[in-house]
Amino acid sequence: MVVYLIGAGPGDPELITLKALKVIKKADVIIYDRLINNKILEYAPEDAKLIYVGKKPGGHSKTQEEINKIIVEEAKKENIVVRLKGGDPFIFGRGGEELLTLKSHGIKTKTIPGITSAIGVPTAASLPITHRGLATSFTIVTGHEDPTKGKKQVHWDYKADTIIILMGVGNLKENTQEIMRYRPADTPVCAIENGTTEKEKITFGTLEDIHTKNIKPPAIIIIGHIVNLYKKIIKEDP
Repeated sequence: MVVYLIGAGPGDPELITLKALKVIKKADVIIYDRLINNKILEYAPEDAKLIYVGKKPGGHSKTQEEINKIIVEEAKKENIVVRLKGGDPFIFGRGGEELLTLKSHGIKTKTIPGITSAIGVPTAASLPITHRGLATSFTIVTGHEDPTKGKKQVHWDYKADTIIILMGVGNLKENTQEIMRYRPADTPVCAIENGTTEKEKITFGTLEDIHTKNIKPPAIIIIGHIVNLYKKIIKEDP
């Protein structure tokens, strides 16, 4: 028995890796998240067992502990189990927690990386995260820390030229107000909803007003002067 932790990419089903598809095509069980494109599941064998364990803001079909239990139980019954996660399994995907759980039960694991939305979404939209002379560093940070943690780890005083926030829509106003303690209020911001899909929507603003733009999840938030360069890029598109 073996469990594959697989990243499905940022949304577009054609952005999943060939290696991931090869495993999905022979899977006995696929345990998948909410943002997995259904077209990817069509590659599974007809007799494969599909188990949905998606999470969404304000409501989860399963707790993380329940998901861990399901993965272990299925791994003990079947030869090839796929844990299919959006983006990359180790970028705010709790892949590490699931991996440790499987290891504690003596279950063999393999990990196949996926394109994280933090990089794949802006790149697909032609938004460069780095640019010589303008942005030489970036930070990827969660916009929603686990409220049960004893100590806050996100402090928003990051020195990188560009900040990329995942899962940041729900706390957007609070987070941008905190960031304005360290950056000017007119710092440009770009939000990309449903990136790499037909429903993609791009919204511009500043730290001061981006929270008023009616942004809906799933979305990534990109903060920094690279956003002004992006405006120039799309303005000059033929």
